[in-house]
Formats: sequence, C-alpha cells, structure tokens
Amino acid sequence: MNILKPTLQLFFLGCIIMVGQSPKEGTRQIHLDFHTSEVIQDIGSEFSKAQFQEALKTAKVNSINIFSKGHHGWSYYNTKVGKKHPHLDFDLLQEQIEACHEIGIRAQAYYTIGWSAKDAREHPEWIIKDKEGKEVWFGSGLDDEIKKGEKLYPFYSWATLSPEGAYLDLILAEVEELAKNYDLDGFWFDIVPFQYPNYSELGRKDLMANGIDLNDDKAVERHHIKKMKIFLNKTREIVKKYKPNASIFYNWTTHFNIPQSLDYQLEQYNTKLDLEDLPTTWDGYDLFPLRAKYYGNLDMDYVAMSGKFHTAWGEFGGFKHKDAIWYEAASMVAFGANANFGDQLHPSGRMDMETYRNIGHAFDYVERIEDYGVGAEHEASVGIWFANKKRHDEGLVRMLLENQVDFVMASNRKDWSNLEVIILSGGVALNPADVKRIQGFMDNGGKLLVMGKGAMDRKNKKFHFDMGVNYLGDAEYDVDYTIAGDEIAANLVRSPFLNYEPSLRVEVEKGTIVLAHLREPFFNRRIHAYSSHQNTPYRQKNAAHPAVTRKGNIIFIPSDLAKGYFRLGARVHRDLFYNCLSQLSARPMVEVDMPSAGRVNLLHQPDKSRYVLHLLYASPHQRGKAQVIEDIVPLYDVPVTMDLHKEIKKVYAIPSMQPVEFKRNGGKYTLKVKKLEGHIGLVFEY
Repeated sequence: MNILKPTLQLFFLGCIIMVGQSPKEGTRQIHLDFHTSEVIQDIGSEFSKAQFQEALKTAKVNSINIFSKGHHGWSYYNTKVGKKHPHLDFDLLQEQIEACHEIGIRAQAYYTIGWSAKDAREHPEWIIKDKEGKEVWFGSGLDDEIKKGEKLYPFYSWATLSPEGAYLDLILAEVEELAKNYDLDGFWFDIVPFQYPNYSELGRKDLMANGIDLNDDKAVERHHIKKMKIFLNKTREIVKKYKPNASIFYNWTTHFNIPQSLDYQLEQYNTKLDLEDLPTTWDGYDLFPLRAKYYGNLDMDYVAMSGKFHTAWGEFGGFKHKDAIWYEAASMVAFGANANFGDQLHPSGRMDMETYRNIGHAFDYVERIEDYGVGAEHEASVGIWFANKKRHDEGLVRMLLENQVDFVMASNRKDWSNLEVIILSGGVALNPADVKRIQGFMDNGGKLLVMGKGAMDRKNKKFHFDMGVNYLGDAEYDVDYTIAGDEIAANLVRSPFLNYEPSLRVEVEKGTIVLAHLREPFFNRRIHAYSSHQNTPYRQKNAAHPAVTRKGNIIFIPSDLAKGYFRLGARVHRDLFYNCLSQLSARPMVEVDMPSAGRVNLLHQPDKSRYVLHLLYASPHQRGKAQVIEDIVPLYDVPVTMDLHKEIKKVYAIPSMQPVEFKRNGGKYTLKVKKLEGHIGLVFEY
C-alpha cells in the first residue's frame, strides 16, 4: 500500500488550506513592471497618489502587482535588509499600497528571485553555472562579451542566481520584512530557476556533500528541485505567518516550456496560477487556450497574463492597439480566466494615461462579461491528452481551434461523464494508470482517435488497446502519401497527398476497416538519388500498410498529423483529421460554423444553472516578429447547434442581455447569431 510520508501529507494539506483561505482573485489586473537602473536619477519624483489612482480607476482595475524589488536588485521600500534604489527618497511601495487600498484595489508585491543585477555584481559566487562551468545568463549578445572577459551587464541581460545559501538567507529576510511591515494582499515571486541545476563552486560542494554524482544529470536535477522546494516552502511559511490570507504565486511554475515545473508538479506551491504570455511575439494566440484547458482543471483561480506592449515585457513606448487588448481580454474571460495586462511604470513614477485608457477599453468590457466566464467549468464531449510536447500538443490544438471543435483536457480531468471521444497525439506516452482509465472509458462506450505512437507501448512495440492493427515498424521513407476513402473524403482531394510526417507501418487485422490507403515514394531523397526539386514522387500502387484504419470505436492515423500541422499547417491534414474525428463524434455539445480564425469555448456554471458559449473572431496578422490583431471584422448569421442534455428555458446574449430566438429539434437547440463582432457570449439557462 502506498502511504504518503507525514511531511508530504502535511504539505498537501497546507496547499488545500492555502487555497481555501485565499481571497477571491482580482478579475481585472495590472502587472506593473518597475525595473529601474541606478544610472537614472529622480526615481519616483513625479509619483502622485491621485494620479496613480486616476489611472487605475480609468482602466477599471481591481488588482495590481507592484514592485518591492526588481531585476536591477534595488528595493522600492524602506528596507533595513536590502538596498533601496539610490535615487529614490521615499517609500514608493507604501505609497502605492495606500493608494490602492483607498479605492478598494488589491495590491500584491512583486519580488525578483533569479535575476538581480546588484546582487550578482556584489556576489558573483551566487550566479548559477552550468555543467561546463559557464555562468547562466539570460539575454542576447552576451557570448562575445563573456569570451572577451568583460562583465558589461548589458540591457535586458541578467545573470541567473540560485536561491540557496547566503542568497536564500537574504531573500527570506527581505520577504519577512515585507510580510511583517506592509499591508500586502499577496506576493508575486518572479524568475524561479527550476530548470537550471547549479554547478558553481557552492553548488558542486553541496552536490558532493549529499553524495550526488555530478555526471548523473537526473540525480542532479532531483537534488536541485529539492533545493528549490526548500525555497518555496520557506518563503510560503513566512508569508503565511504574517499574512495568512495572502495570495502567493511563483513564476515559471506554469510555463509548459520548463519541463521541471510540470514533471515535479510545482504549480501546487501557488495559491493561484498566473499564465504569463505575450501572444504577439512569444507563441501566438493559440497557446493560451491549451494552457487554460490544462490549468482550468486544477481547482485554483487562474489568471491570463498578456501585456500592453507590442513586443517584449518592459517595452517603453510600445503600444498594442486597444482593440487587440480588448480581443485578448475577451478571450481570457471566454476561457474562464481572470485578465491581467502588463505595463511598465516610468522611472519618474508617473502613470501613462494613454495606456490605462487602452486597457480600460478592454476592462470595461470584461466587467460586463466576467460573471459569465471567470472561474467557470470547461465542458465538451471531446477530450485531448496532454503530451507535454510542444509540436504535438499545439499542433493538435490548432486543428481543433481552427475547426471550432470545443474540447477539454482529459488527461488531468476528474470527470469524464460528458466525454465521447479522447484524442491521443503521437507525442503521448501513457503510463499503466492512464491505460487502465482509458480502457475503462472505452469499455463504457468511449471512443479514441489515435495518431502516430500515441497509444503505443514503446518498450514492447505493441499498442495498448485493441486497435485492429499490429505494429510492424517505423516508416521506411522520409515522407509518404494518403489517399482518402469515401467515408473521410469531405473537402479533400482524391489524389494522393503528401504527409510531412511519415506513417508507422502496421498490419491490418481481419475485421479492421481501411479508411485511407497509403502510397510510398520510389526512394528516400538523398544526394545520390533525387528527383525534381523537393520530395520523391509516389508509386502507382498502394502500400501494404494503410494510412487510416478503424476498428469499432477506435480510428488510427499512423502519421503524426498534429506534429506535421504544427510545423507546416497544411489544410489537407487538418481536414483529414476533422473528417476522422467527425466519424467518432456523433454528439458534439457544440457545433459552430465560422472561418478558421473563429474560436469557441463552452463554460458551465452549475451553481447558476447555465451554460455559456463564447464565440470569438479576429484574425492575427504576422507583421515582422509580431502577430498583430488589427481588424475586428464582423460575421453575420453564424449558425450554432447545442446538445447540452438539459431542458433549456431561455437563451440570451451577453453583454447586450438581449434574448436570442432558438429552435428545439429533439435534444438539440439551434439558433443563429445575427452579428458577431470580435466576441459574443450566448447564455443557455436550464
């Protein structure tokens, strides 16, 4: 029998208590950067409580992250432990807290961990080193300077520090000073270096003292995470000692591109989950829905974070158009999240009113719709399995979003009662508990859509489920071609089309239906054997192994379509995927017909006896390095069909609150949205 150790039991109990005690998260938030160099004079000289309040009221803000200590290493409050900015002559943090509380706004203290330039200069022994002994820095253009032996600390480049030893002692003392002396509503800890094991002199001594083999990368990582957990626990204990109801968030615990955060479930140390993103220049507009579906299952408030900036965090004078902020904010609520936009305070301390008018344009709308989205439950009849592999996960989600297929994250979801289909991309690697749960789902009539090796036991080279095929081996060619059969041919060409991810070779068992045949090329294209400009043409006869099969409730696509779609985005692959899904998805809860930039999300609010369907439409354009939302083009007469398994009493739109006519046909409800301009919510009360 598996029994948790008492200390681990206490940790999880503590997490539950913290979540229960935390106040309701702000729905309209600002993350106010204030990383100010010691080279700049007169810090905060133009700060005014009244002007600060005017900006926040203009933007309809109800929560803000304000700075206690930034990346330059300076504090913005009267500290006896650290060092206040040399050109700040008053307690800016205290003034901002008072300004917020006077008008009913929550105030959380931002505190930097991993990047602190002053501390790095004064204590280079605190800088993390990699296995080769090179300092871990963030930023561009550093390699040449380091090779020359120069320490110039250029703009937007930071040495990364590890919260251990004497540096941890400093952090704990400063956090206690803040928690004890200031009326804060929460703490926001930034840049926690979970992904950087420390091989500095201090780090190596610690590893050897604990019997860790420096060449055992996994053992080193586990020990590093153990040290990070000491930091997490100690800072949390200090905050809770003085501020038992304060919110706590550790940044980099919710980033999918930091595998340690997910592998070690470090999000549990938070009381809420902030999903930092800049869709304009980071991963685009389709990553947030994936993260919202994942973190929306964890029973914690979650906050979507974007910025007012055109490019990077902390961009002075960079403006995202107010309509783009509005669309992003509407999307945040549509996917159940609180909304947060980043700004950067000018060194003078004066708030930029144009920024807050732009954010106010969005937050005025959020205020009108937030009760119909924030904190609601995601609902769908289609579930996906999280692979934690960027190309597979995001490729799959893009195919779903662009076809307006509503979905939930099945892999970390407790309730599968509404699920009809679960999709496994080729990046999925199931453990025995996963296999058992999915098999139980299928035994009760559930269906699977599998791509590539998503359902394979890779050790024994066989499939976990009875898919009607036997594994013969990986593809022998770099590419291959699909010929769709009649059942899955809608919107597809009938001639062979190219698969950028070649198909596994499988043998079809008796009784298995072949939905698409495969053609292989004459040869692999190499320097000594090539034909024409790019890929080798296909043979005239079908291969012995298929392109798509079906046995019962399982459809199998041996090519890893999701990964290929992420890389190259060929619509023919998205259409093939959708046609296969449509064969299995007989009772979708939502059916909507919009162009590929249209987005849908269904939320459930059982305490209010209603479902809310959010529809979004705006098309980002690639402009240089940035994705720009510029034109909010209206759509008219958008058809919607709902199958909610409830007796619907009335339907109305938000934020207009106008009734919407609908028809009932059996258990389904149909209607048309006369006009969709950016966003609309449809409320179905039962």
